Amino acid sequence: MTNEKSTGRHGRPVVTGFFEKRTSSVQYVVADPETRACAIIDPVLDLDANSGATATDSADALLAHIAREDYELVSILDTHPHADHFSAAGYLKSKTGVPTAIGEKVVDVQKLWKHIYNYADTFATDGSQWDNLFADGERFRIGNLDVDVMLTPGHTLASIAYLVGDAAFIHDTIFMPDGGTARADFPGGSARELWSSIQKIMALPDDTRLFTGHDYCPGWRKVPLWESTVERQRLDNKHLIKAKTEEEFVALREARDRELPMPKLILHSLQVNIQGGRLPEQEGNGKRYLKIPLDALEPAPWAD
Repeated sequence: MTNEKSTGRHGRPVVTGFFEKRTSSVQYVVADPETRACAIIDPVLDLDANSGATATDSADALLAHIAREDYELVSILDTHPHADHFSAAGYLKSKTGVPTAIGEKVVDVQKLWKHIYNYADTFATDGSQWDNLFADGERFRIGNLDVDVMLTPGHTLASIAYLVGDAAFIHDTIFMPDGGTARADFPGGSARELWSSIQKIMALPDDTRLFTGHDYCPGWRKVPLWESTVERQRLDNKHLIKAKTEEEFVALREARDRELPMPKLILHSLQVNIQGGRLPEQEGNGKRYLKIPLDALEPAPWAD
């Protein structure tokens, strides 16, 4: 499923969202209409957890779209190390040679998860698995479009948002208004920091287009959505309406998180995503293996 938006005014990027239904993730192609340069944001490498089968259909759909539109891919971007799907950044880099990037705080996530997975000292925790590590406030370009990097921790230590013209790619901070806000209970997460990050997003101009990283179709809604505006979130977001202060939000978010089980793929995904979306190396029999630590995270609600 895709949803393309018109360009409207000068400097306004063309944004195309691709919904990956297995993980309810949204991948993006953001393009400069003047130069045809584009970037991919948060690409998904397909995984069937039951069989262990991987595929590149979702990522290949992004490349097919880029080819149809006669775009030039210049960047492969992740907003954070995802806990619910494999990043396809490694695959796309091997396929296209285009550089990959993520926020510089990923090194802290690598160190944290290196301990959880009990990796050897030889595992690099310097972010060298990516071509570029972005600092808060750093600026780069997609064609003639300036892209500003905003550090937005809370969901993870390393979360960043990309501000491209009138569009902001805000990953797992704010969902659609009927979905509220993202969880903050992963290792290194913080509801208090998430509140601060949300306030930074809410300080953007009212008409800023906000593109979120997931949509779980809450309530009776059948069609996935992923675009809103700052103004709409301020008026309609169910968590931001209910929690007007930092203390109210922290209480709401932490209570909600205590009820949530960990994502099904968190232990699968992080070992791939802290390596730039690269799958484990093949072993002597030609197969790849994931390492699943037991009793490494907080107990599930049913364990109480």
